[in-house]
Amino acid sequence: MMQFINRYGAEMVQRSIEHLYLVTVAIFIAILVGIPLGILVTRKPKLKKPILGFANIMQTVPSLALFGLLIPVPVLGGIGDRTAIIALTLYSLLPIIRNTYTGIIGVDPAIREAGKGMGMTDMQLLFQVEIPLALGVILAGVRVAAVIAIGLATIAAAIGAGGLGTFIFRGVATVNNQLLFAGAIPAAAMALIVDFALGTIEKYCSKTASKNIN
Repeated sequence: MMQFINRYGAEMVQRSIEHLYLVTVAIFIAILVGIPLGILVTRKPKLKKPILGFANIMQTVPSLALFGLLIPVPVLGGIGDRTAIIALTLYSLLPIIRNTYTGIIGVDPAIREAGKGMGMTDMQLLFQVEIPLALGVILAGVRVAAVIAIGLATIAAAIGAGGLGTFIFRGVATVNNQLLFAGAIPAAAMALIVDFALGTIEKYCSKTASKNIN
């Protein structure tokens, strides 16, 4: 064990930081894009099919193929972390958009009507009532997107974006189980930690929303 840590420890830290960077930036962008799109769908139901349809298509494209397809795209593509971040963002959109829509639509109509009765505008209703009550569901979508992104980010090494996938690809190429473990174990640990952290926040938000309703 000590020999394993001495041999790969420093690089594991470096690759873990690269991996976390790719996932964090991608999820941040996906939140900035996905939540407004989810809100838009609640206000413009006609846009539900095209927006969710696009997000669904992105989920069905094989990950390695999507990374490869983005490489020749001007400005957005190329070899490196930029292409990887765009691909991870596209993969992360569906759960965020869908849960934002589901959470807001799921707000009790009576609460919505009470807000309107108090003279609230649509924007006030959205930010002061609907989003706070839907926050737990929205965070559940972010949680799913983050865990998926951590797993998919291992493919980023195939296009020179670094991350823990570097170990995995090297391990496969050399049939070296130690290298495979050096990439797989930190990625799995990262996914579990993120899932637990976001799950805790999600439960807290759901409890807070329940208390506010009562």
